[in-house]
Amino acid sequence: MDSALSDPHNGSAEVGGPANGTTRPPSTPEGIALAYGSLLLMALLPIFFGALRSVRCARGKNASDMPETITSRDAARFPIIASCTLLGLYLFFKIFSQEYINLLLSMYFFVLGILALSHTISPFMNKFFPANFPNRQYQLLFTQGSGENKEEIINYEFDTKDLVCLGLSSVVGVWYLLRKHWIANNLFGLAFSLNGVELLHLNNVSTGCILLGGLFIYDVFWVFGTNVMVTVARSFEAPIKLVFPQDLLEKGLEADNFAMLGLGDIVIPGIFIALLLRFDISLKKNTHTYFYTSFAAYIFGLGLTIFIMHIFKHAQPALLYLVPACIGFPVLVALAKGEVTEMFR
Repeated sequence: MDSALSDPHNGSAEVGGPANGTTRPPSTPEGIALAYGSLLLMALLPIFFGALRSVRCARGKNASDMPETITSRDAARFPIIASCTLLGLYLFFKIFSQEYINLLLSMYFFVLGILALSHTISPFMNKFFPANFPNRQYQLLFTQGSGENKEEIINYEFDTKDLVCLGLSSVVGVWYLLRKHWIANNLFGLAFSLNGVELLHLNNVSTGCILLGGLFIYDVFWVFGTNVMVTVARSFEAPIKLVFPQDLLEKGLEADNFAMLGLGDIVIPGIFIALLLRFDISLKKNTHTYFYTSFAAYIFGLGLTIFIMHIFKHAQPALLYLVPACIGFPVLVALAKGEVTEMFR
């Protein structure tokens, strides 16, 4: 999991820049402000809309859209699994050719990205189909065994509209595969983030605190304690991060001096914020106090991360600032309202 916010111009992780090690001219203050502001906006979109869609997902009955519930045991093991994965990728890049590894990863994320983007745009595209559109239902079913021992492996229902969305997403996928353009990368990154917030559900607030607390330590260690995360982020050519060029105003769409934000800094706080929205709804008070509080806390935490990074000129573990904000602000509100017991129940 890539979870560091970095600014390549300031000597941290470099993404998509020249391979010959040439020194870039300094980015303008306007370009830096535009890059940071865009990263912040792009981080907020999947959290906000993913949280709203998570409510419908929790109420839905479609087996293909059922959420994956994270238990306290899963949360406790996740930082260990993430650390092993990160270290494994680091060793792979050190031992094997970076070119062949990225080719394999590109094909893998090409398929995942198309599916994620198709699922993301499907609700929006449905509004543009005419009423008389010939929409047919399909079912993809794989089973194992026969008779009473038959077991479903895959049971996915879709329709003609979903196939149209899949075709449009495939165009973006081919663009990403051929050009590795930063816009295509961000479309896939936003789709992954929104799907993560929508489909990954924490079973309670305590589990969320365990997950965020564990990844808080994970993030700080791998960014400040070693160069592993920054090295992987620089070498890993896959849409696991959002990027935005700081030299966009000078070079346009062909800009190559990127600031970046790992998807882990969006999805992990995002699933906690989505949980608080569902908690708001469960209180049946027609208010979204905890959702808006945690959403504002995320903006504060990510803004503080950007400020600290800009001051110290070093990649920052964003969860170092996001975790205390996203947990602390809602808990303080719960204390003030006398709803701590309800929150942690």
